[in-house]
Amino acid sequence: MPTPDDSFAREVRAALDQRLERRAPGERVVVLGAGSDDLEAGRAYLRALADGGWAVPTWPVEYGGMGLDAQHAAVVNRELAAFRVPDLYPFMVGLALVGPTLVAHATRDQCERWLPAVRTGDEIWCQLFSEPGAGSDLAGLATRAVRDGDVWRVTGQKVWSSRAQYSQWGLLLARTDPDAEKHAGITAFGLPMDQRGVDVRPLRQMNGDTHFNEVFLDDALVDDDDRIGGVGEGWAVALTCLAHERGGLAGGGGAGLSFTRLVDLARACRATRDPLVRDALARVYVASEVARLSGQRARDLARAGRPGPEGSGMKLRVTHLFRDYTNVAMRVLGPAATAVDDEWRTLFLTAPSISIRGGTDEIQRNIVAERVLGLPR
Repeated sequence: MPTPDDSFAREVRAALDQRLERRAPGERVVVLGAGSDDLEAGRAYLRALADGGWAVPTWPVEYGGMGLDAQHAAVVNRELAAFRVPDLYPFMVGLALVGPTLVAHATRDQCERWLPAVRTGDEIWCQLFSEPGAGSDLAGLATRAVRDGDVWRVTGQKVWSSRAQYSQWGLLLARTDPDAEKHAGITAFGLPMDQRGVDVRPLRQMNGDTHFNEVFLDDALVDDDDRIGGVGEGWAVALTCLAHERGGLAGGGGAGLSFTRLVDLARACRATRDPLVRDALARVYVASEVARLSGQRARDLARAGRPGPEGSGMKLRVTHLFRDYTNVAMRVLGPAATAVDDEWRTLFLTAPSISIRGGTDEIQRNIVAERVLGLPR
């Protein structure tokens, strides 16, 4: 018997068919931007979805979203997966992390100024959180913001800022009260990146990408009107953003990794006759399904305004899935993997970073231990 979700799915499918092209079987999927620096294709995709809020179904209608609950948003995302999607990694900090954080903590004026350009991809945001001496211990950050009338002067250094070289804005955490306890003396800002005093230097990774950056701030200016939340209340902003990051890092819960493409690779290399390869493929399939379901639960809670430790559990599963997925690909390819510069090698060289980006595995395990299992700190 048809359900209300079936009827809604048909409506979504019809609307998307008018805006997007369907994905071809076996088409390459870019994972976390690996090997890609394409911005314009992503902008064209987001603009095609902008009129109905399809790319941000849980955002409030007044900010260009659809105002959907988690259940109906999941239907939209499931239908979107059938269409050709370009590399959206440059835009995901804004869409999946900054956008929901602004909705939760920013003023209405700030949301009306910032969110439309995030939704269409016209403006890219980065996170200015981690520092050389404060990565996992984020509350130990040392970047200072000193008030000077209606502006703040910011000095310090950030690192591992994804796509900062493309960004118009940065979600900045800075210490505004050095005498307060470290969690209490932090304030959040929207920092304009295109100004004197902001020096962005890309960091080349072993997979060849330069998606991460170090950012040097030397008396950079930010208006008090661009302060997000109250002075000294930046830690709450950070927690909201990090919860959305862990709940949404993997997109579909499997980091965007296509099990079908892995099987196709094994068949093309005549490796499926090997029982050990078949066993490894089966293990990857099971892990991908567990990650998908874990991710679905984490995202549903985040979209319902209750992001929590479920995102950390999902993130750990995705880290292991990414590693196992790429290891199987290398095993299937054999020595040829070292000689061919293609997407499989790029993914393999990207895999180690997954255990660091979005919070290290060690931090995620601490969160699960303390907030799920109730173990002592």
